[in-house]
Amino acid sequence: MSSSVAAAVETSLPYEMEECRGVLRVFSDGSIVRSANPSFAVPVEDDGSVLWKDVVFDPSHGLALRLYKPAAANSDGKLPVFYYFHGGGFCIGSRTWPNFHNYCLRLAAGLRAVVVAPDYRVGPEHRLPAAIDDGAAAVSWLRSQAQSVDPDTFLAESADFTRVFISGDSAGGNIAHHLAVRYAGGEEELAPVRVRGYVLLMPFFGGEERTRSEAECPADAFLNRELNDRYWRLSLPEGEGKGLGRDHPVANPFGPGSPGLEGAALAPMLVVVGGCDLLRDRAVEYAERLKGWGKPVEVAEFEGQQHGFFTITPRSAEAEVLMRALRHFVAGNSA
Repeated sequence: MSSSVAAAVETSLPYEMEECRGVLRVFSDGSIVRSANPSFAVPVEDDGSVLWKDVVFDPSHGLALRLYKPAAANSDGKLPVFYYFHGGGFCIGSRTWPNFHNYCLRLAAGLRAVVVAPDYRVGPEHRLPAAIDDGAAAVSWLRSQAQSVDPDTFLAESADFTRVFISGDSAGGNIAHHLAVRYAGGEEELAPVRVRGYVLLMPFFGGEERTRSEAECPADAFLNRELNDRYWRLSLPEGEGKGLGRDHPVANPFGPGSPGLEGAALAPMLVVVGGCDLLRDRAVEYAERLKGWGKPVEVAEFEGQQHGFFTITPRSAEAEVLMRALRHFVAGNSA
């Protein structure tokens, strides 16, 4: 026992039990301290070619989203809508963090799309499925805009509500999966919005049994086992179902109690995999199972790439290859 922890125990002072990337600290008395600063203090790369604004989409929970669109007028008519749910292990992250903001600027310019980047509630204050429910609320907000007689003009003047794509990065990819299942075959539920496809960028899935990529992940990886397990400890539901651990349906799409996907009418899906990602094997298994059931799933694997490479190095050659794959997916499912 360290001298600082021993002193805290001796004087009954709360001591730190969990820490996530310097922005979340959980103490022994249940108190939680969050830093207002992002984990990744990278410079914002905004050259003015993309316009953006923030909009509150769920006042009851104080949740906002950020809208992006190319500054230049679109000569081909209205633009597809591309959702981007950020990562952070369901515990940290925000649309305002510069790494996510930079990537959304790149998406809007590279895809020539209206990008919608929602925030969502995170654990341990708000455990799953809160984040998934917030994801659905963000999509419902788009439907309300499409139905409104007085929609947000920034959005309505550029967005084609019949060409919507839902993507997510890491934890956001998990949200995208759950939305794909929630809205499977349910076009009337979202009309006049039409979701044409889903993009899962290195989705954050879990399971009690270690995969090979988890077991062999080096301790110095961007996302390593210790941090991965900590995220799940802080975000999984408490109470009923807690005993399932990482096999809980919110974490493991194929775990006990998870909805069967064999008969689900899933929309086209692109699953992005990193060859050096701890989550690689889970993403590959996910795609292979869905394809085996006849689902329209494509896989784009990037050998040698770690978790979240496209936000860490958004102007790398590999990130540009990914952008081309995203453009191809959007164009191929827009007809």
